[in-house]
Amino acid sequence: MQLSNLEHLPNYIITERLDVVYGSTVRSKHVGKDLLAGLKNIVGGELTAYTELLEEARQEAMSRMIAKAQALGADAIVGIRFSTSNITAGASELFVYGTAVKVQKKFNPFGQADGTE
Repeated sequence: MQLSNLEHLPNYIITERLDVVYGSTVRSKHVGKDLLAGLKNIVGGELTAYTELLEEARQEAMSRMIAKAQALGADAIVGIRFSTSNITAGASELFVYGTAVKVQKKFNPFGQADGTE
């Protein structure tokens, strides 16, 4: 599955737009990690527990979006965007969306892959 935050894929032609696809996950903070993050917040620096939590959330949301695109028979997802929102105190949603498309590699008249846009 090709993924792009652009509205197109370089060296590919979009042959069919299928549908908007998305994936989301709602995550809450672990109380113990939250206390440690609070202490870290006093002295400064990266809150690694939150960084890891967000990375896991991004991967889960992306996996769900890709599964929906595959179910539609898509070759790629373009225009990928992320969004976050607070659901309740201590819980946030990570939402990712894009357009599922079918693509075809561009070819030049000589039958070789074309390196131009």
